[in-house]
Amino acid sequence: MEQQLPPLAAAEPAASPKARIKQAYLDYVLRKGTPPPSVYRLTQKLNLPEQEFYRFYPTFAAIDRELWADFGREARTAAAREPVWEQYGSREKLLGFYYTLLEILKRNRSYALQSLHHSLRGMPGLTPRVLDDFRQEFEVFVGEILREGRRTEEVASRPLVQEQYPRAFWQQMLFVLGFFAKDDTVNFERTDAAIEKAVTLSFDLVGRNTFDSALDFVRFLIRK
Repeated sequence: MEQQLPPLAAAEPAASPKARIKQAYLDYVLRKGTPPPSVYRLTQKLNLPEQEFYRFYPTFAAIDRELWADFGREARTAAAREPVWEQYGSREKLLGFYYTLLEILKRNRSYALQSLHHSLRGMPGLTPRVLDDFRQEFEVFVGEILREGRRTEEVASRPLVQEQYPRAFWQQMLFVLGFFAKDDTVNFERTDAAIEKAVTLSFDLVGRNTFDSALDFVRFLIRK
């Protein structure tokens, strides 16, 4: 059964308890470079009872996961608003998403870099917990645009391997985020270039190529 992206929830009113908690947490992390010492201390500053926090989040880590999921949702929504979005092929849609996400990360540069430098210290290729929700929705999104690409023949149909493509594209996303975290060029210009080269390579690999021509030839010989 094909996974589908959940409908985007309406933005929380800025004065709602959930929005206040999320913003207060983000402000604290940006000022101190670390999460608040306790849920009680955070809610006390907001004049909220401690149990109000647990109506929305089990832990501070859940806020971090939601913030990254928010980045992905905002990028998908903003990219899809472009007038030419419906005319884009799969490759252009993925590029549009990446470039939009990069602009969002630039606007949230301090938090994004702090979070990435802390989270990407583990084994290469492993997904940090903070990116779990972002990863799940990204893989569904990539799956959708690749299915569209197969309908238009921009992406080759390879039933034995194509279901693994979203996971492979997630590794590409980890590469892009890691590149962004280390990029010290003005306005992250090298990250822009890395995105274009990575996406071009990936669509060269999933599009029709010599492998597909050879496979077609073998099928032709077998049917003789």
